[in-house]
Amino acid sequence: MTSQTLIIGGGAAGFFAAIRRAECFPTEQITILERGKSVLEKVRISGGGRCNVTHGCWEPKELVKYYPRGGRELLGPFHQFACGDTMGWFSDRGVELKIEEDGRVFPVSDSSQSIIDVLWETAKRRGVRVMTKARVTQILAPSPDLASRNPPGLSPATAPENKPSGRWTIRTDAEVFYADRLVVTTGSNPAVWQMLEDLGHRVVPPVPSLFAFDTKDTRLRDLSGVSLPWAQVGIAGQALRAEGPLLITHRGLSGPAILRLSAWGARELAPLNHQFALDVNWLARRPSDVETQLDAWRLEEAKRQINARAYFELPLRLWKSLVAAAGIPEEQQWAQLNKGQRTALTEQLTAAQFRITGKSMNKDEFTTAGGVDLREIDFKSFRSKIHPTLFLAGEVLDIDAITGGFNFQAAWTGGWLIGGGG
Repeated sequence: MTSQTLIIGGGAAGFFAAIRRAECFPTEQITILERGKSVLEKVRISGGGRCNVTHGCWEPKELVKYYPRGGRELLGPFHQFACGDTMGWFSDRGVELKIEEDGRVFPVSDSSQSIIDVLWETAKRRGVRVMTKARVTQILAPSPDLASRNPPGLSPATAPENKPSGRWTIRTDAEVFYADRLVVTTGSNPAVWQMLEDLGHRVVPPVPSLFAFDTKDTRLRDLSGVSLPWAQVGIAGQALRAEGPLLITHRGLSGPAILRLSAWGARELAPLNHQFALDVNWLARRPSDVETQLDAWRLEEAKRQINARAYFELPLRLWKSLVAAAGIPEEQQWAQLNKGQRTALTEQLTAAQFRITGKSMNKDEFTTAGGVDLREIDFKSFRSKIHPTLFLAGEVLDIDAITGGFNFQAAWTGGWLIGGGG
């Protein structure tokens, strides 16, 4: 009987596992079940429709630093297949990629369709069967009891007269399938997580990751669209800190610095209902250095109004807002800056505190912290330690990363190792 591998989830990890498996075991029958109307939807819409394929990070020890959860476990797998391997894989199949200034990797076409097409066409050429609108409703682990009979309602195509022992039974709304190996790459799907719990796995409860912060602070009023190339942010009273570009939105604060902080602090912020005090150092500089510079300008630009232009290369609108928040009159000159005002302005520039009232999901990211407990996975092959013919990859596991192509890289790596396994 032909060996069969069934993959639940038609996303990046699922397709990569299917293609790799078909290349390594060409006589095997491989089927992808996707509950939606189409496959690779997250690939399609990621990166604003451009698909941030991976990141230009070549050292596994550096790469794992971008994963709030799963970095330690991914170190070994990244030595087997990492960012450079991903770029080589797509390049070898005719997809030209580019590395942007911030390290993100996109197709030169700036269209995610380039990635979708090569995955789809390669899978088809390798004989992978893809079934959409196939919602899995039950997963039954191999057992002698199940091997002795066919469950009712099987179609001839999926129900051999005598099902061999040691096979998985997977029910969908319309059919029942048997498989020698089961691969689950469904992302943060609560229904599938429940099925995996029923199979004996522990699922770490999910919480949001990669989100923007909402605030009604009047200092940010009318500043939507203002951005800074580098700032430091932190949760007041906690050790959580992040830095990077910062963006002011109509709802509050976003940009890579905020998204990184939300990812690293996902589990700490959820119990707070995402309401907390946020410290912002707009300049990413030491307060003592900033206050010294302000005092120098008090002498050097004595007759110039403090609001005449922006300083520290800040956007003018933000500079004026912070000057006002420090209690400095709009028409005041530098010569009139007293010590109290200088200290207050330094605080606004390097330790401004904002009351965060909630979160807003980042439109290009759909990451959840949570999933199958990583202690239950053998990361040499992404095999379940509970069921030796069950494999899991992608965000169905308690693995997540900051923005920048890192979540996709974990998916490619997991799919690659699963596909090449026994």
